[in-house]
Amino acid sequence: MKEHLNTFEQYKTPFFWYDVTLLENTLKTIKTESDKYGYHVHYAVKANANQPILRKIEEIGFGADCVSGNEVLASVQAGFSHDKIVFAGVGKSDDEINIGLDTNIFCFNVESIPEMEVINELAAKKGKIAKIALRINPNVNAATHHYITTGLQENKFGINMWEMEDVLSALERLKSLQLIGIHFHIGSQINNLDDFKGLCLRANEIQEWFYKHQIIVDHVNVGGGLGIDYDNPDANAIPNFEAYFKVFSDHLKLRPKQELHFELGRAVVGQCGSLITKVLYVKKGVETNFAIVDAGMTELIRPALYQATHKIENLTSNKAENRYDVVGPICESSDCFGKALMLPETQRNDIIALRSTGAYGEVMASQYNLRTLAKAYYSK
Repeated sequence: MKEHLNTFEQYKTPFFWYDVTLLENTLKTIKTESDKYGYHVHYAVKANANQPILRKIEEIGFGADCVSGNEVLASVQAGFSHDKIVFAGVGKSDDEINIGLDTNIFCFNVESIPEMEVINELAAKKGKIAKIALRINPNVNAATHHYITTGLQENKFGINMWEMEDVLSALERLKSLQLIGIHFHIGSQINNLDDFKGLCLRANEIQEWFYKHQIIVDHVNVGGGLGIDYDNPDANAIPNFEAYFKVFSDHLKLRPKQELHFELGRAVVGQCGSLITKVLYVKKGVETNFAIVDAGMTELIRPALYQATHKIENLTSNKAENRYDVVGPICESSDCFGKALMLPETQRNDIIALRSTGAYGEVMASQYNLRTLAKAYYSK
């Protein structure tokens, strides 16, 4: 990052910086490894909805996984083909469903019988058949933060298997729905591939249940969730997609002609982004000093929201290290990026980089305290 210091000093902080070359190399790696098995990749737009980023992802031929009507519209604007857009989410409004219907998206991932009934009603009014996949709760516990697990019975997401007989009965009467797939997602920032093996084994059992009910769907969607290395972003800039896709090839049993779909987000864009900020003040503390920077939880909420950690680098100083809490200007005690960090001696106007913010950084920014939204800049 230090090689960009002269460039960074030209821009008003805070801002997001995207390494386009790294993004392109990550996309090429994903495509190479997924193409080995004929897998279909959809990018999870919620990770980063920046239009230049979306266009890069569309150019390589991936689809889009959306969780709001505006994400569907943003994907269309970026050039994604309607037949590669999937619309997931536990609480789709009528307006959002109509956006999906009017856009002729590939599939709605549905999460309850009431949602199925509403989609059916709205599709019928338009004289359309809505293609759906059932998001099934596999009850697989992923080893991640409890805020970002999604595959347990206690979570709000998905349909439980004990409801499935009622779901099939509903499908018989909902004539404007066409079941084409089943969908799973067990969580985010998962680094233990055994969790995905567990998903595969559970998906195999669920597929057997459907087979016994004489149902073979066209596609299986196993979601995403592959994590990135927040501690060593340079050493592990691109996740191990080879091992990730191989887990599904080795352990998931697909029926003849079934397609396998993925919804990768963080693993695609997480490492290509950094939040660049400037030191406003250094304040003396009792056991540590406070490096007060001009970025806050309004630009990067992950540390405040679920104690996430990002590598923090002083790009300006080469002096001996000292201990700092790196904190923002927002009037909340939770506005802290890192505590008791060893950094080169830091002073006013030093440039600080918070790494691995390409996912869930810019897209989750707010204007709390009437803050101005940070701009984005690109390496080329």
